[in-house]
Amino acid sequence: MKTLANPTSPAQSQTGSRIRERRVMQGLKQAELARRIGISASYLNLIEHNRRRIGGKLLLDIAETLGVEPTALTEGAEAALLGILGEAAQAANLSVQDANDAEAFVGRFPGWADALAASQRRVAGLERTVEALSDRMAHDPHLADSMHELLTTAAAVRSTAEILADDATLEREWLDRFHANLDSDSNRLAQSAQSLVGYLEQSHGPAAGAQSPQEEVESYLARHDFHFPLIENAQGDVGAVDEMLAQDAEALSQAALFILRGVLEQVCSDAQTLALEAVEQAITDAGPDPVALARQFGVPVALVLRRLAALPALGAGLVVCDRSGTVIFRKSVSGFSVPRFDSCCPLWPLFAALGVSGTVLFERIGQLGRGQAQFDAYATADLGTTQDYNTPAPARGVMLLLPAPADAASRDVRAVGATCRICQHKTCRARREPSILRDDTAEPLAF
Repeated sequence: MKTLANPTSPAQSQTGSRIRERRVMQGLKQAELARRIGISASYLNLIEHNRRRIGGKLLLDIAETLGVEPTALTEGAEAALLGILGEAAQAANLSVQDANDAEAFVGRFPGWADALAASQRRVAGLERTVEALSDRMAHDPHLADSMHELLTTAAAVRSTAEILADDATLEREWLDRFHANLDSDSNRLAQSAQSLVGYLEQSHGPAAGAQSPQEEVESYLARHDFHFPLIENAQGDVGAVDEMLAQDAEALSQAALFILRGVLEQVCSDAQTLALEAVEQAITDAGPDPVALARQFGVPVALVLRRLAALPALGAGLVVCDRSGTVIFRKSVSGFSVPRFDSCCPLWPLFAALGVSGTVLFERIGQLGRGQAQFDAYATADLGTTQDYNTPAPARGVMLLLPAPADAASRDVRAVGATCRICQHKTCRARREPSILRDDTAEPLAF
């Protein structure tokens, strides 16, 4: 039996709805639009009810008549928009059924969809700003030193001014000294204030505010996208490290060069043990399973985690801490914040791995307040060796963050934070300090 409608694919299922909404928004009658593009009103009616496929010249004609880009009527143009709306749905804890209505919402109400997406982007941007400012205000050593300098100098200026104002019997020699001190301290205060303002107004991005040696190194690594073909192609020749450091010796401080040498020598050692080409081939065949790869190549899991993080195509993040829990290396990944100065969330698998040496931990995690972007987190302790009695072996925690695939099997997601100061977790027993985002319903701190 014949049917009047041709089935449409999911990718095209809402194109007709978008055409109808754009037409109605412009106050254009269906018959008038059909006349302008040279088709019958009945055929346009089938299109607008998603019962006819549309593409090619007809789509171009409709888009031109409505005064919009052709891609505005098709699925491809709205993929990013649907992604943003998906984040908004997750942040609002909408049901799966409600979240799946995003495409229909975009098709019927494109203006409201754009407004909601813009609001979600702004919220995400503000969250990142709060994280950065909270981290900086609480623990940035350069900011703390600058504030101390400002307060000390202001106190000196005030003290000198009070002496001059209260004692009218000062001899000329002492007056000259106090005036000179006041002039000197005032200049120092102005310079400190200008320096502080300049520091706070530095542009955002990986290179922003690179004052400490660790930040210099992070900026350097980000500029190279954490990938060093010169070292990889040298197959473990440490001379490649010397060559790279020589190129940037004048741009980096001595302390930064010391830290960077350690990082690059680790890359060199890893490249000598396990070539990236071999890793790429292996994950093409069997996927990025760190334990399976470690078994296949006969190397420690920690080394595999570092090698996977060095592959730009995976878009993975990497966090390394020492035995004290201090983060000594970070490769950021969008959707997961690693504080620069503040202490990190103790719920990360990274820190649990230090307490179960020899074990590889795996969890799917997502940070609270960030739209719950999900990551497959693999963590293990990288143990060194010691040759002295009663001397603990050096240990480092290594955690790889792989963006969870959209089609991955359903799995429980552990909600973690970035740092306690901006974490909304109400019942966390590991909380160290109150959150600046905390509300009245939150549980008291546990000690």
